[in-house]
Order: sequence, then C-alpha cells, then structure tokens
Amino acid sequence: MKKRGRIVAFFLVVIALAVTIGTTVPGITKNINLGLDLQGGFEVLYEVEPVDSSQEVTRGLMEGTVQTLNDRVNRLGISEAVIDIEGEDRIRVQLAGIENQSEARDMLSTSAQLSFRDVNDQELLDGTDVKEGSAKQDFDPNTNAPIVTLELKDAAKFGEVTTQISQMNIPDNKLVIWMDFQEGDSYEEEASKSEPKFVSAPNVSEPLHTTNVMISGDFTVESAKQLADIINSGSLPVHMTEIFSTSVGAQFGEQALNQMIFAGAIGIGLIVLFMLVFYRFSGFIATINLAFYIYLVILVFQLLNGVLTLSGIAALILGVGMAVDANVITFERIKEELRIGKSVKAAFKAGNKSSFMTILDANLTTIIAAVVLFIFGTSSVKGFATMLIISILISFLTAVLGTRILLGLWVQSGFLTKRKTWFGVKKDQIRDIAEEEKEPRLFNRKVNFVQHRNKFFIGTSVLVILGAISILIFQINPGIDFTSGSRVEVVSESSLTAEEVESGFEELGHEVKSIVLSGENSELAVARFDGVLSDTEVEEVRVYFNERYGHEPSVSVVSPIVGQELVKNAIYAVGIAAIFMIIYVTFRFEFFFAITALLTLLHDVFFMLAIFSVAQIEFDITIVAAILTIVGYSINNTIVIFDRIRENIRKKKRVKSFKELTTIVNTSIIQSFTRTMNTSITTIVAVIAFLILGASSITSFAFALTIGLVAGTYSSLLLASQLWLVWRGKSVKEKPLDFTKKKAAEGPQV
Repeated sequence: MKKRGRIVAFFLVVIALAVTIGTTVPGITKNINLGLDLQGGFEVLYEVEPVDSSQEVTRGLMEGTVQTLNDRVNRLGISEAVIDIEGEDRIRVQLAGIENQSEARDMLSTSAQLSFRDVNDQELLDGTDVKEGSAKQDFDPNTNAPIVTLELKDAAKFGEVTTQISQMNIPDNKLVIWMDFQEGDSYEEEASKSEPKFVSAPNVSEPLHTTNVMISGDFTVESAKQLADIINSGSLPVHMTEIFSTSVGAQFGEQALNQMIFAGAIGIGLIVLFMLVFYRFSGFIATINLAFYIYLVILVFQLLNGVLTLSGIAALILGVGMAVDANVITFERIKEELRIGKSVKAAFKAGNKSSFMTILDANLTTIIAAVVLFIFGTSSVKGFATMLIISILISFLTAVLGTRILLGLWVQSGFLTKRKTWFGVKKDQIRDIAEEEKEPRLFNRKVNFVQHRNKFFIGTSVLVILGAISILIFQINPGIDFTSGSRVEVVSESSLTAEEVESGFEELGHEVKSIVLSGENSELAVARFDGVLSDTEVEEVRVYFNERYGHEPSVSVVSPIVGQELVKNAIYAVGIAAIFMIIYVTFRFEFFFAITALLTLLHDVFFMLAIFSVAQIEFDITIVAAILTIVGYSINNTIVIFDRIRENIRKKKRVKSFKELTTIVNTSIIQSFTRTMNTSITTIVAVIAFLILGASSITSFAFALTIGLVAGTYSSLLLASQLWLVWRGKSVKEKPLDFTKKKAAEGPQV
C-alpha cells in the first residue's frame, strides 16, 4: 500500500505542476516586459556635460536629470521606459514599443532651457519666469495656425522687458524666443536661414503688461504639442550628447519574436525527443522537470521585472542545455552503477551522491562567467547574463532536487526494481556484482585515447598555426560596436539586391561602406557606414525605407568613445572570468588542473576568433557574450572529466607511476565520453535551431556558440586531460598523487 502511495503521490505532484503551469503561464507571459528588439523602439546612451564651467556633474544632478527625463517620457505615454545612470556621467534610455521615435528622441535630448532674448542675444527672461505646467498647444485666433501659449509668473517683469525691446533704436524690435541657446549662437546669423535655431521672434512695438505669451512659428499641431510638453517638463540641468543609439522597427521586432519562439520550441522539442530515446523513463522524468524549469525561469524573470530580449531567450534555451546536463550527469552515473550489478535503489542512491559535487562545480564555474558578463556588459548583454544566472540556479534546483524527488518516488515504490532497462541500460550490459570490474569500453570496444595524444597535440597545433595566420592576414571583421559608425538593417517582404539598397542610401546622400545580404531569399540587407549618422539622418533613413519596403529599418549608431570602452570591457571581462575560474578550480582541485583548464579555455576562444576571421563575419558585442558563455560552458565540461580523474585517483589512493596515471586518465575519458557528447549534442541542437530558424540579428551569436561548443567539446574530451597528464605525469615519480586528504576537507557529498 505504501509503495502504491508513492506512485499516486508522483501523479498528484505532476498534475499539480501541470495545473499550476497551465493556469498561470498566460498571465505571466502577458506581463513580461519585452525588449526593444522584440517589439520595436529605441535605445540611447547619453554623455552628460555641465551647462557651464562652474557646474559640477554630481550624483544628485544626475538623479535630477533622470527625474526630468522620466517626466518627459510619461508625457509621451510610455509606461515601460528604462532610464538608468551608468558610471559617473552616462544615462541610458530604453523606450520599447514606441511608435514615433523621432518625437521621443527630440523630447529626450532637448535640454529645454527656454530663454527670451533681444536681437543682440542678451538674455532677458528664462524658464524660471514661466509658470510651471502652463504651456499648451492652441490656435492663433487670427490665422487659426497652431501655436504654443504659456503663462509668465510676473506681468510687471514682462512689461519691463517688452518696454526695453520696443524702445531699442534698431530696425528689428524683436523678442527672440530660444530653446537651448548655446555660446556661439546668434540671432543675426540664424535669421537668414530657412530653418533657424530659435523658436520664434515676434515684433514688439509697445510694452505688454501681461502674463500670457503666445509663441507662433512654423508649427504643426503635433510639433506645437511637443514643444508645450517639453516646456512643461522643465529644463534639464545639464547638456546631453548622444554617443550610442539603436532603433528597431515594430514589424522587425515582432518578426524576430515569432522566429525566436519557433526556433526555441523546435530546439526544446528535439532535446526532449533525445532524452526520451536515450534515457527512457529517466528521460521522461527529466522532461517533466524541464517544463517546470522553463516555467520557473519565466516566473522569476517576470517577478524581477526583467526585460526579455533576443539574447535573453537564447540564454533561456542555453539554460535548458545546462538543466539537461545536470540530468545527464546523474543518469549516466546511475547507469554505470546498474551495469556493475547494483540494485535500482542502490544505483539511484550512489548515482545521485557521486554526481552532486560534479554538477555543483560545473554550475558554479558557469555562474562566474555570467556574473562577470553582467558586471562588464552593456544593457542587452546584462539581460543575457541575468537570464543565464537565473537559468543556472533554477536548473540546479530542478535537476538535482526535482528529478531526484520525482524519480525517487518510483524507485522507492519498488516498481522499477526489475525494470533496469527503463533507465536505458541493455540487459547484456549488466554484469553480476560479484564479478571483477572490467575495463570500461566505448561502444563495446576497447579504446585508448591517451596513446594517440601526440596526434591530438600535433593536429591542434596545426590548426592553431593556421588560425593565427588567418587572424594576421584577414584579421577580425569588427562591428560598429568596436569601431564606431552606423549600421542599418533594411528588411523587405521580397528579395533585395545590394545595388538597389545602395542607390536608396545615395538618394539620401550617404556613402555606404559595405552591404551584406542575408535571409532565405536575401530579404535582409545590412549596411555599414564609417561615419555616425545624426538624429535627423537616422529619421530620414527610417522614413525612406519604411515608405519603400513597408518595414522600419533597425538603426544602430556608436561613437568612437563607446567603441573604445567596449573593447576595454571585453578584455577585462574575459581576463577577470579566467582569473576567478583559476582560483576556483585550484581551490576545488589543484593548481595543475586550473592552468590546464585555462589553456583549453584559451584554445576555445582562439578558435572562435579564428573562424570569425576566416568567415569574415561581423564581430559585435553579442559575440563577447557568446565567448564568455563558452568559457563557462567549456570549463563545465572540463571539470566533469577532471572530477572523474580525481575520483579514480582516490580509488587507487596513491598513483606512483606515469603508466598508472595514463590508465586512469584514459578510463576517465571513456567514462565521461557519453555524458559529454550527450550534453553537447542537446545544447548544440538547441543552438543550431536558433542559427537556422532564429532572428537574423542573433545569427552571428548562434554561430559563435556553435563553434565554441564544438571546440569546447573537443578540448574538454581530448585535450585538457591529456595536457594535464603530460604536465602532471612528469612529477609523479618524485611526488605520488594523493587526493584522499582533499576529499575529507571537502566534506560529505550529499
């Protein structure tokens, strides 16, 4: 009865999870904030500068600026704006889902320092003389043209100003109304232009003792309303210079979202199928936990009020690979115990115990990379890192605890006692527990990887030399993130040609550096410019190609300052991640393991760079995210094999000869081979789904991950352990290997 109760408890838990997920997912997904790359919008990074030399940019001044910007954004009716202070003098603004990007950009960047001057540019009144919130759009009673009206605080002061102007003995007795007058500006110079910088310049023939002021000009209803909103929002206490911007059309974002969801569904579906085929009933349990894992990640991300981006979705699917990895490690351990003749209960207990610390080590090293990525990354990369950290933490809980609890209910019920094949173990693979343990085999064959180590070393060296030659000759094709300039993604329903896209830019007066076509039918054209497009030019490009192809192009603009900082931060990120990993691996294993792991990490990163050099694919900031992800993922694989080596050395207690160490390393590689390949295959399947079916803006990111996963799998299996063997084996005779003391210091394996 008790055994049946465990099975009933299993189904009750599964039903409860299904009901919870089914009833709450629609509400959770509805409330998730989508990034601008998934719903359109734009992002701007401003550099804050003081209004005059006497002003100092303090934290309080920055916070006041953000408050004013928030007020302006609220007047635009945007509820999902993200405005953050970065460093000492940067403010990043993200506005997703906005329709009129030009209006929003103008409202944000305008300092709104209103001033009333005479024709000699002498300031007579400023924004502090205007009654707060009094500006509004209206119509001229004589011409019915759109105007802006506002109310002054002091009628007497306005009377004095207008008296002074009316009595000036010059041809133009004008009250010139300026917005953001700067040193060097002059009425005389601007008056001759068709579009002067000043807002309005009415004639003043007599004193006006009133508080009501009417600003006329070449307004539309929209531009008059915008000016009124800007005046009401107050002037910014600083000047802001745009040093980075990117915009995505709404249609482009919606298309990217649909493609990513479809690619993610296909990737997860293939992973589930693989787990069911390879691990049978255990794979079914893992699938249940996988569904719960995805649900929890989305829930936590929504509760943290995170903004979901394309790279965030990629991190979620990458987290699926990590969750599967934890299950694969445990299931492979259980299968090993079953093959040597242990009972299902004993194998389940031993498999979970021996896999726990391996999973913990592997996940912690990946979190190190994700945390460094969060600290040094830009906003979109921070989103990727946040999702990756959440994914790793939750995958650890669901894979270690969730799978153990659900599978444990069946194991403890006794239902699986005589059904060892349900774990994916064939009957002819199970031996009697009393039999002597045999040398492990791969695909039922004796394989000696270690004796071929020189071939691996020579082959790797040749590839490294070829890669170095490629990098020296072809170099890396840096994106605008690192070189500065502008990038425009033009999208069409039908196929495009480089010539027609280039002719469009020529009509607008822009010289294109390069145009790359992509997509199944060349419906996407990516144009690069050496120069930085101005706000006006960006708007012209958006309007032109939207009218021509029915889709708003995605535009990115990066100044040289940002490019230099990204290079510096990228180097810092990789370097610091490597240092922390060396410290952690040294603490958990030994220094020789740590240095070997670092060398294989450099190998993986180098091959990613070499392939990008050969293919001349644009190298942007998302590739740095891919590199750091592979750094974490590769060391994950390496640590699993190192853990096996350490475990097998402990079984021997003391290793005194190189030959003995060679046997242990080869055995460890064979024991880890299936787990490593299964983990890599499942993750690569998901990433390739993004590469083939995902949005074009994430193609290079998915390509980098694919290359990194392949290189990481090779280096972890066939390079890292053998480098360690050659290096460490030299000192075995003088100092025998003994990890038994370290095991006691680590504490019990739960």
